[in-house]
Amino acid sequence: MNVRKLNFSLLILAFTASLAFAATQTLTGVVTDDMCGKKHTMMPGQPDAQCIRECVRAGSHYALQSGDKLYILQGDTKQFDALAGKKVKVTGDVNGTTLAVSAITESK
Repeated sequence: MNVRKLNFSLLILAFTASLAFAATQTLTGVVTDDMCGKKHTMMPGQPDAQCIRECVRAGSHYALQSGDKLYILQGDTKQFDALAGKKVKVTGDVNGTTLAVSAITESK
C-alpha cells in the first residue's frame, strides 16, 4: 500500500514539474511596453515607438502584444528597442506571461 502511495505521489510531482517548464512557441504581435500595452496615451501626438522607449527608460519592460495577451520580453533589449512599435514574429520559451526570446524579426 505504501509503495502505491509513493508511486502516485511521484507521478503527481512529475506532472506538476512538467507544467512549470517553459514551452517554445512562435508568436506574432507588436513590440510595446508592459505599462501601456495596446494604448499609448502617455505622449499624445508622438509616435508609439517614442512612448514605448520613454516608458522603458522610466522602468517599464519591453513586451509583446499578441492579440489580447501581453508577454514580457526577456532577451536583447537593443533588438526590442529597434523594433519598438513594429509588428514582429517572435520565437521563444513562454512561461506564464514571460517570453524568453530566442529569435525576433520584423513581420509584415
